[in-house]
Amino acid sequence: MKIRDFYEAAALDRRRFLIGSALGAGTLLMPGLVRPAFAEADLALASSIRSLSNAFHAAWNAGAEAFGSSIGARHAALVTEGNSEKGVADIRAFLAQHGAQAVLGVDPNDAPDARPIVEAVSAGGGFVTTVWNKPDDLHPWDFGNNYVAHMSFDGTPAGAQTAKALFEAMGGSGGIVALGGIPSNKPAIQRKAGLLEAVDANGNVELLDFQDADWDATKANSVVSAWITRFGSDIKGIWAANDGMAIGALEALRAEGLAGQIPVTGIDGTRDAVTAVRNGEMAATVDWDPFWIGGIALSLSYQAATGKIVPENEPQEHREFYAAGKLITQADIQEYWAANVEQSPPEPDWNDLWGRLDRQIN
Repeated sequence: MKIRDFYEAAALDRRRFLIGSALGAGTLLMPGLVRPAFAEADLALASSIRSLSNAFHAAWNAGAEAFGSSIGARHAALVTEGNSEKGVADIRAFLAQHGAQAVLGVDPNDAPDARPIVEAVSAGGGFVTTVWNKPDDLHPWDFGNNYVAHMSFDGTPAGAQTAKALFEAMGGSGGIVALGGIPSNKPAIQRKAGLLEAVDANGNVELLDFQDADWDATKANSVVSAWITRFGSDIKGIWAANDGMAIGALEALRAEGLAGQIPVTGIDGTRDAVTAVRNGEMAATVDWDPFWIGGIALSLSYQAATGKIVPENEPQEHREFYAAGKLITQADIQEYWAANVEQSPPEPDWNDLWGRLDRQIN
C-alpha cells in the first residue's frame, strides 16, 4: 500500500510534517540466548501511543501501519489516552495473547512506565523498542536481546532553536509566555531547559509565565486564553513544547483576532504547524518525522524478532540513540514545502535502521 493511501484513508498528517501474571503463551528467554526466528506472518505488531486524535501519534500510527503492510504482518494501535495504568495493562494483555511473537514500538506515557513495560516484554519473550520516555538508568543492553533499542531526539537544542526563532520573529525583545508538556517527561524537561537557556542568553526577553499543558491542545487553548486576559499586549510571543499546544495557542489567538500578530513556535513538524509557519502564524517548528518513527520503531523490534539483527552484537550507540530532526522557519518554509508537500517523499527504507542516528544518548 502506498503512503498516500494511509493518509487519505485516515485523514492523517503526511510523513514529513508533521508484567504481570498472565503471560501464558510467552517463552521465557535467558539473556544472551538467541531464539529461533519467527516468520513475518507469525508476528503480531503493536504500537503503544497516546492518542489517535493527536496529530503526531496519528502520523506515528500511519507509519506503523505502513511498515506492517510492507512485511504482511498485522498491527494494532494500543492507545493510552494519557493513562499510564492503561498503557501498561494493554501491553500486558497483548503479551498474554501473543507472547514471544509480540513485536512492539512504544511511547511510554511517562518515563517510569518504561520499566514495567520492558520487564513484561522481556519476561514474555517479545521484542520492544521504546521512544522518547524512559528512566536514565534503564538500558536496552541490560535486557539481552528483548529490549532492542531506545530512540529519542535531543529536546534541549530544539527548545533553544525554536525560542531563538521566536525572539527573532518578535523583534528581539519583549515578554513571552511558554507552554510545557508533562513535567516528568524527558522531552518536556529537555525542551524547557532549551527555552530557559535561550531566555538567559537574551537579556531583552522576559518570560512572563510558564505553565504545563500536558502536550494537550485543549489545555493549551485554555491557558493562553487566560494569559491574554492577564497580560494583554505585554505578550509578544508564545513558545510551546509541541505543535499540538502551539495549535491550541493559535486557536486562542484567532478567537481574539491576534493570529499572525503574536508569533508562536512549536515542535514536532505536524502538518497543521508547518502550514501555520507557511501562513505566517507560527515562527518555527521542528520536524521529527513521526511517520518514520512509528515504522522504524517496529522495524527495529521486528528485525530482532526475525534474527536479522542480534541486538547484543550491536554497539551501544545503536541501542540507545538520538535521531536527527530539522528546524523549519519562515526563512526556509518554501523550500521545505516544495520538497515535502508539493512532492510526495519516497517511502522510507525500513531496513535502514540507523540512517538517521545523530549520536548515542549519554
